[in-house]
Amino acid sequence: MNITRRATLTGTLAGLGLAALPRLALAQAFPDQPVRMVVPFAAGGPADTIARLISRVMTEKLGRPVVIEARAGAGGLIGVDAIAKSRPDGHNIVLASSGAIVIQPHLQPNMPYDALRDLTPITQVLGVPQIVSVAPGLGPKTMAELVAMAKAQPGRLAFGSAGIGSSLHMAGELLKIRAGVDITHVPYRGAAPAVTDLLAGRIQILMADAPALIGHVRAGTLPALAVTSAERLGILPDVPTAVESGVPGMVSETWYGLLGPAGIPAERVAVLLAAAQAALADEQTKAALLNQGGRIVGSSPADFAAFIRETHATWGEVVRTTGVKLE
Repeated sequence: MNITRRATLTGTLAGLGLAALPRLALAQAFPDQPVRMVVPFAAGGPADTIARLISRVMTEKLGRPVVIEARAGAGGLIGVDAIAKSRPDGHNIVLASSGAIVIQPHLQPNMPYDALRDLTPITQVLGVPQIVSVAPGLGPKTMAELVAMAKAQPGRLAFGSAGIGSSLHMAGELLKIRAGVDITHVPYRGAAPAVTDLLAGRIQILMADAPALIGHVRAGTLPALAVTSAERLGILPDVPTAVESGVPGMVSETWYGLLGPAGIPAERVAVLLAAAQAALADEQTKAALLNQGGRIVGSSPADFAAFIRETHATWGEVVRTTGVKLE
């Protein structure tokens, strides 16, 4: 076909509204194979649980299986990197947590990806705030009393975390900045051993994700002084937020969100978003997530992208101000 005939045919198709057919067909055909959802942590953990809860309804809505693949290691970096370098056709997504997206970039000197450039935000799935608790018998019954004790004993009170650079660690560093206190960090290999040492009184303070402490709070074995969400938790309506308790700007969450590699066509992102939002609206899924202390989000890609930039800047400030370094 010569150039003149090709131009004429293209113009005719456009006039009939048919030039958009290949693009429309592409959108309608998606997905045309199973969707791989990488979970960058070991099976059985919180991220794996969330992925399995939402994948059930997403599979129904997409008409193709959503296959969960565990790619644990390096605090979530390995799994996220695998998706950042995958084909951007919408069939490869990751359920990432805040650490690998907005915290580790400020701590790792050689990040394998640029979280703001190499990934396509789809939706924030869940926000999980921390519960602020203290060792039994320590004394403080409120956040204000804890802050007063910490100021009276600089460097004497220790707070535990799930490891250097974890969201629990960053919550403690944020408290130091926002409340103006000097407390000592004690890292653990996960939240569970930190809870054990809090119960034994070997550390005095722990800000742990709600699922790690909610059982102890309900049983009365550990107190809940505050929650670090912007609003009170539905499962702990009588526990004030840290901000309400007099610590301005003390908002910290471990969040989970769906992302893909950069360059996924917008119409395919919309399909994935609709499936994820349907999962979060499902009553069975919603109840399971809320019961763990989660805050269901389901934001738009644009809102999620803005949230990532905002929290990326917040934790960058915390790292620079406190001088936190990976050891």
